[in-house]
Amino acid sequence: MLLPGELNKELKFKAVRSSGKGGQNVNKVSTSVELYFNVPQSSVLNDEQKQMILSKLKNRISGEGELILVSQSERSQLANKKKVVLRFHELISKALEKKKQRIPTRISEAKRQQRLNAKKILSDKKAFRKRDFLS
Repeated sequence: MLLPGELNKELKFKAVRSSGKGGQNVNKVSTSVELYFNVPQSSVLNDEQKQMILSKLKNRISGEGELILVSQSERSQLANKKKVVLRFHELISKALEKKKQRIPTRISEAKRQQRLNAKKILSDKKAFRKRDFLS
């Protein structure tokens, strides 16, 4: 299991001007935070984990294998940074969850017979409605 602190060492941040709320602050301060994480070059993840992340998050990963997340909903840079790191950890932990394999079940013979009997009853009921049966 990965510890969040290990991954934090490999994160790169970039502050840019936000288009979100903040009044005049928007024009002066770079409050929007972009998070960059290079998946193939990560020393914390093993090859299997890298493949899982690359396949499950392929729509969020650039051509160079960099996972990019942006947060600009808050008015301060620090709040946006905390928010984007939290979202990053949620995404990574969800991507690393292994899907539980489905065990196929078999229909019992009694249930199969019950279904066939119900079909037979319905078929007989419809057969009795036919005109040539009455004549």
